[in-house]
Amino acid sequence: MPEFTAFSPNVKVNRQTILALVNGMGSIGIFKKMALDALKTNGIELLKSQEWYPQQAWLNTFNYIAKEMGPQTLFQIGKKVPENAKFPPHIKSLEEALNSIDVTHHLNHKDGEIGHYDSMFVNDSKAVIISNNPYPCEFDRGIIEGICHKFKTKNTAFFVVEHDDKQPCRRNGAYSCTYFVSWVNRFKR
Repeated sequence: MPEFTAFSPNVKVNRQTILALVNGMGSIGIFKKMALDALKTNGIELLKSQEWYPQQAWLNTFNYIAKEMGPQTLFQIGKKVPENAKFPPHIKSLEEALNSIDVTHHLNHKDGEIGHYDSMFVNDSKAVIISNNPYPCEFDRGIIEGICHKFKTKNTAFFVVEHDDKQPCRRNGAYSCTYFVSWVNRFKR
């Protein structure tokens, strides 16, 4: 399934997740206004107290942003999602967070097939995540990086999130994208 097309017409996304789009556009007034205008054009008015919005309307907004502002903007928006998204309360480490991406994805969507994130750990400092959903590649890469930022421990020196360009890609009409996540922990003294 290509990017920007909901798997089911009934799927909804919660308000907190959509707020990431506005926050990801930055604090500069003109960009925030562009985000709110793009959402409104697609039927999403965040000033109302509505809690859930149609996923396809949100995907249409992403498509507009991708065309007008490019993939780096989608990446920045994705990085903001973990700041607003609901996560299971037991998560205390980067490994637990990466392992819970699919659960978190389902906590923030409802009413139909939304796709999945499958996390596989290669070793204690590398994971592979396969993302099967209708969101753009760079948005998903941003989400994964945002999760790494949010849940890294004091022991995490740095991490890298890369899109595997050798695997099938939603940008090219495939059903999934693959990401490599690697991190380096500091040595204990």
